[in-house]
Amino acid sequence: MSAEFPVFVAAGEALTDLIVQDPQHQRWQALVGGSTWNVARVMARLGLPSAFAGAISQDVFGDALWRASGEAGLDLRFLQRVKRSPLLAIVHETRPPQYFFVGDDSADLHFDAALLPAGWMAQAGWVHFGGISLARQPLSNKLLELAEDLKRAGVRISYDPNYRALMDEAYDATLKRMTALADVVKVSDEDLQGLFRTDDIAAAFDKLRALNPAATYLYTRGAAGASLHVGTASWQARVPPVEVVDTVGAGDASIASLLYSLSQRANLPPAEHLRFAVAGGAAACLGAGASPPGIELIEGLLAQVTVRAG
Repeated sequence: MSAEFPVFVAAGEALTDLIVQDPQHQRWQALVGGSTWNVARVMARLGLPSAFAGAISQDVFGDALWRASGEAGLDLRFLQRVKRSPLLAIVHETRPPQYFFVGDDSADLHFDAALLPAGWMAQAGWVHFGGISLARQPLSNKLLELAEDLKRAGVRISYDPNYRALMDEAYDATLKRMTALADVVKVSDEDLQGLFRTDDIAAAFDKLRALNPAATYLYTRGAAGASLHVGTASWQARVPPVEVVDTVGAGDASIASLLYSLSQRANLPPAEHLRFAVAGGAAACLGAGASPPGIELIEGLLAQVTVRAG
């Protein structure tokens, strides 16, 4: 492992998805996952030195996450192993997805930022937060404190709430706090509807932006495309025509691709950053499961993404 530290870190949850395979709920498939962990994998796949900062169990589920993290090229110095139970997402229906989480006092909750390698913040360009990790105590408070420390250190922060049912009224304070800290916020229609408990999606987006008008916002709408909002300016993009295999991980790939573009293609205008983000999300749909797309695949789709101002 290199003595150099990663330029990108995602902090949050890595978990195991247990997905039902038959109508009688007798057969299940276990897959490694977690929204923030997926974002770190995409960044590593795009070639940036990356890490996932979180805690996993010491059992077979944790072993699978450890192996997958190493295979993805993530810096394993940031991944902590704790003698606690694993965090599981039980996907008991797939069309549409219905699930619940099993993780009382599980390993993820015992993440300790003080155990991360000394001096790592000095080399971090971006640190990403989001997912259910920010809705589970005491992990949420630990991550919020880490985000505030990073902000004071001048590290740029991205945030994708990635709404889940456990993000009820108690999550409102976290939403406000993280949005205020973030340089980039990624949000979807489903996020806005769930987080603000309303069907008026446009009003919900306005409320979110009012929490931090200086932030850049990536607003994704699935097959309807996405938009990028910077101050009073905005750009709209249509998704390229692709044969969708699976949409799992598309949102994670889109925010990772945006952050990659902002850091590695900083001289380009916002419309091009949006184009890259949409191409990244579309590229993730070409493979089954949360399949991190490579740079060549994304670049091959760029010309098919149409972007307009306003």
